[in-house]
Amino acid sequence: MRRIVFLSLLMLTLTSHGNAATLGVSVSNLDEFNSTLLRGLLAHAKGAGGVDVVTTDAKGDGDLQKKQVTELVARKVDALVVLLADGDLGAQLTPIAFGAGIPLVYVNNVPANVLDLPPNQAVVASDEKQSGSLQAKEVCRLLNGQGNIAVLVGEPFHAAARARTTDVDDVLSTPDCNGLKVVERQTAYWSPDFAEAQVEEWLTAGVKFDAILANNDDMALGAIRALKRNDGATKNVIVAGIDAIHPALEAMKAGELKVTVFQNAAAQGAGAVDAALKLAQGEKVPRENYIPFELVTPQNVDQYLVNSR
Repeated sequence: MRRIVFLSLLMLTLTSHGNAATLGVSVSNLDEFNSTLLRGLLAHAKGAGGVDVVTTDAKGDGDLQKKQVTELVARKVDALVVLLADGDLGAQLTPIAFGAGIPLVYVNNVPANVLDLPPNQAVVASDEKQSGSLQAKEVCRLLNGQGNIAVLVGEPFHAAARARTTDVDDVLSTPDCNGLKVVERQTAYWSPDFAEAQVEEWLTAGVKFDAILANNDDMALGAIRALKRNDGATKNVIVAGIDAIHPALEAMKAGELKVTVFQNAAAQGAGAVDAALKLAQGEKVPRENYIPFELVTPQNVDQYLVNSR
């Protein structure tokens, strides 16, 4: 029997039916990307048949996420899927699940303890060594390897933010791109509002840059809003994001966003379900399972836009 349950917080007692497998899912928050991932997860679980899903939203709070995962474990779910609010939280959640004998799949945000995961735990994500590298190399190409750039960082303790920012530095250290200089680098917490305020601050201070590289599309869109209020500065500044969410693809069609990188959120959600169910059945799953990133530009944006809803 199949039943899909969505709860913003785990407040109700789950009653399993028949031989249904129960997946307990904890997402860090429900921004655009994570919502797409969750929809892919739920759709794949529904298609698999015989799968109950309980979903909790940690609202970006690591302590709340730990509490929710502990409650899911107490309810004896068959497997857990966790999109971490903080990559360092993995070291706390791994023993909670392992001690209860419940398989755990980390999705999207790779935990800091990835190399120490026990056999019944795995990661389904995308290799962040590709994301920032694809973004930065394309910006370097568009600027012919010369110019000033500003970087908008996601969250300091998020594995993707760390990797995507390091990727930019690695690309800028190559001979073809060492004419690019980082003039500003600030955290904007994945938020369009924080990014908008940060770029506005840079513009007010008279900072000159030829490109803004944002760790995600939401921040890139916030940067575009700030630029548009300043004499249409977006026409002269290359703005690049990562994730290829629908609003970003629309911005690219409008000529406002020049670069993004497709991260297949729905495929990550589906892959997490498959891995969790296999582990729940005692099957072996590779510790790390990566879905490739893909560069999106104005030349190929249409093929991504048609499938973004």
